[in-house]
Amino acid sequence: MEQKNNTGAIFKNDYKKTDSHPDYKGKALIDGVEKEIALWLKESKTGTKYFGVVVSEPYVKPTQAAAVVTAPSDDLPF
Repeated sequence: MEQKNNTGAIFKNDYKKTDSHPDYKGKALIDGVEKEIALWLKESKTGTKYFGVVVSEPYVKPTQAAAVVTAPSDDLPF
């Protein structure tokens, strides 16, 4: 299924372990760029319920950089 521009989908976060984890998360295509969306169910001081939203770049798992090893030089200054 092709995602249309400026649309997305949000799903309940079944992996939530702490309050810092979002209650809902998903993805959206915004101006042709894929973004991740996180939503938290919140309540104001007056008791009004609302969603807190964060839109971010998709998570990319870090890769281990290969160590660069240079060969010893024959031009030693001593």
